[in-house]
Amino acid sequence: MVEGNMRDFHLPGRSQVYGTNGMAATSHPLGARLAIDTLARGGNAVDAAIAGAVALGLCEPQMTGLGGDCFALIKPPGSETVLALNGSGRAPAAATAQALRAQGHRAVPVSSPDAVTIPGAVDAFCTLSREHGKLGLADILGPVIAVFDAGVPVAPRVAFDWAEAANTLQGTARDVYLTKGNAPSVGDMFRLPGQADVLRRIAKEGRDGFYTGEVAEDMVNSLRAMGGCHTLEDFAATACDWTDPIAGTYKGIDLVEHPPNGQGATALLLANILGHFDITELDPLGARRVHFEAEATKLAYDARNRFLADPDHTTRLAHMTAPETAEQLAQLIHPKRAMAAPAPLTEAVHKDTIYITVVDRDGMAVSLIYSIFHSFGSGIASDRFGILFQNRGAGFTLDRWHPNELGPGKRPMHTIIPGMLRQDGRITMPFGVMGGAYQPCGHVRFLSNMVDFGMDPQTAIDMPRAFADGDVLRVERGYSDAVRAELYGMGHRIEVPAGPIGGAQAIEIRADGVLVGASDPRKDGCALGL
Repeated sequence: MVEGNMRDFHLPGRSQVYGTNGMAATSHPLGARLAIDTLARGGNAVDAAIAGAVALGLCEPQMTGLGGDCFALIKPPGSETVLALNGSGRAPAAATAQALRAQGHRAVPVSSPDAVTIPGAVDAFCTLSREHGKLGLADILGPVIAVFDAGVPVAPRVAFDWAEAANTLQGTARDVYLTKGNAPSVGDMFRLPGQADVLRRIAKEGRDGFYTGEVAEDMVNSLRAMGGCHTLEDFAATACDWTDPIAGTYKGIDLVEHPPNGQGATALLLANILGHFDITELDPLGARRVHFEAEATKLAYDARNRFLADPDHTTRLAHMTAPETAEQLAQLIHPKRAMAAPAPLTEAVHKDTIYITVVDRDGMAVSLIYSIFHSFGSGIASDRFGILFQNRGAGFTLDRWHPNELGPGKRPMHTIIPGMLRQDGRITMPFGVMGGAYQPCGHVRFLSNMVDFGMDPQTAIDMPRAFADGDVLRVERGYSDAVRAELYGMGHRIEVPAGPIGGAQAIEIRADGVLVGASDPRKDGCALGL
């Protein structure tokens, strides 16, 4: 699937990381180190992924935390079967779209308790540990708790994101996540002792330490004080679900994704559309490739916005993934002219999440993504423990009768999607591309870089990115001005984003047992091997 090392050592860059007894890749070096340390202590890939992911709630608090959700794909040791765990939370039992429409809202307010769904990640971590881990929660979380108490220096990319989103924080969240009203600078120490206390309770009591008792009371009381309709019963009832992954094939490689309410089907549709074009013959850094990807993205995301929702309310999944659907949509793409956005995005889609992948010496592979949605989520934190709440409820629509309409106990359409690649029946790579709405596009771009152009995983990650985000084509500075001018001439509305697009991590599992880790330089993190 991939060729050898393509790096030019005359130029800045990073090498792939090689190991045989374990590998972890994520967006902050401390997360990667804690994952590797967990493997070295006898833990398996699930134990290591939990340790690394939870640590990122301290290292990258604008991206993730205990008040968020997660999705995971698991390949157990000795098996090529992939298990999918949906750790996304639900709307409170009293939540209705009708109530918000009656208040004059056309969309769920992103910085209000109405956007706060019940956090699902903690239940998912507890379930993963119980059913597939080796060490137990107390051993997994012990070193992580120590770091939450001691604190970490703020990393450069984290400081950049923090400053951009500091005004999102409100009330208690400003006391916890700001220093005298300001975002911390690079190298400043940041601690979360309140959440260290929460983790001690989870280590001792499991999910009950979070979803019942004093922690749950703190979360419910804080939300209700701001007008939320959340109850202790909502938190106590939270439960993750095992489900079956979905998959599609791109030029002989299977792309394995999470089913709804995640947007994995969007990646499959996008890959199917692009399969109708000879991408291999295009310049990998040229305008025509960007154009075809952008047009296919518009069509695939239009389908996402129409059909994807809570799995109990998604009825058109087979239509989205059907070959004839991709064929018909591909015919709508003009090779030299941009189309208008097929449908306006009615759901709020933003860029913030973390991703971690771990493979252990026994061949267990974990692809896990963990998020609070917008940067700093809803901006609301619980008063006592400082738990920052996600605003995943902004992923609902208020359109009457839409399958993704906000409703009691429903899960919203989710942007976070872990991925895996499979070839000839063997799982060859757990991977993920952070970036909210960008993620399906990022999955397919990463796959295409390797399949169509023979890039190794690190080179495939390093390549410049572009993203058709609604009616704007966001183009990273890695592209030339000539490419942007050509795209503009095709009718694309070009914008160079302030920050980079997404962030990726991957581990190739070679047939000879060697593990190859790749990590995105757009983030602060790395891949580490044993």
